[in-house]
This record gives sequence, C-alpha cells and structure tokens, in this order.
Amino acid sequence: MRISARNQLKGTIVEVTKGATTAHVRIDIGGSIVTASVTNAAVDDLGLEVGQPAYAVIKASDVMVAVD
Repeated sequence: MRISARNQLKGTIVEVTKGATTAHVRIDIGGSIVTASVTNAAVDDLGLEVGQPAYAVIKASDVMVAVD
C-alpha cells in the first residue's frame, strides 16, 4: 500500500470498543496511546483485533507544537 500521509505511526492495537455506529480503536505507539474514531463497518472490513499490528495514519492541514 502507498499513501500520501507522512505521519504514519506503527504500533499495536490494545483496545477496540464499538458503539452504536462508531468504534474507538486504541493503538500503542511505543508506550503512548493514539485513539482513532472509525465506523464499526471499518473495524469489521479491516478485521481489527486486539494484539494486531496497525498504523495510526494522521493527515492534517495543521500540526501544533507545544513545549513545557
């Protein structure tokens, strides 16, 4: 697969929680958790399961930087 998004974070799915129409998929990226909201249909179509390797792909027009 080739994709234009440059922010691709490889990790492991640690939780999949389905709601009425939308699911939250939590991906552990080296000790930090990224949560994606996707449709239940996407979870089923992609076969997303806990323990599976996955990428969090972030495509945004704005990226903010913060420091302490």
